[in-house]
Amino acid sequence: MQIDPRGPRFAAVLTSLVLAAVLITGNGWLLAAQAAVFAVGALIGLQYSPYGWLYRVLVRPRLTPPTELEDARPPRFAQAVGLGFAVVGTVGYLTGLTWLGLLATAFALGAAFLNAAFGYCLGCEMYLLLRRGRARLGTVGR
Repeated sequence: MQIDPRGPRFAAVLTSLVLAAVLITGNGWLLAAQAAVFAVGALIGLQYSPYGWLYRVLVRPRLTPPTELEDARPPRFAQAVGLGFAVVGTVGYLTGLTWLGLLATAFALGAAFLNAAFGYCLGCEMYLLLRRGRARLGTVGR
């Protein structure tokens, strides 16, 4: 599956805003909602996530077509990583381990902000490194 690379960056902007609001308010339920957004993107597909839908309906029609498309697997992996941090953070906030909620949310915000501001997808880079590592391990035994 190929996607418009501007879509995940748009989603990263919205994610950054939500995660910043979580850090400011300490609202574990808001983080749980963000975890649900991550889950849809990671498990069902980026095009089905709420942020993907907003991009497709409100933003994409106003832009020129993308000059190139990208593989959806790295951004989906990044969504799974975000889901992991959001779940840990939600558990932290909702069980009274506020420090855990703050820490997990701050890490997720850092990664989302890198993508939103600079177009650097940390989770995508992790995906590519893991793939290269698996490929190297496959050739070691031959």
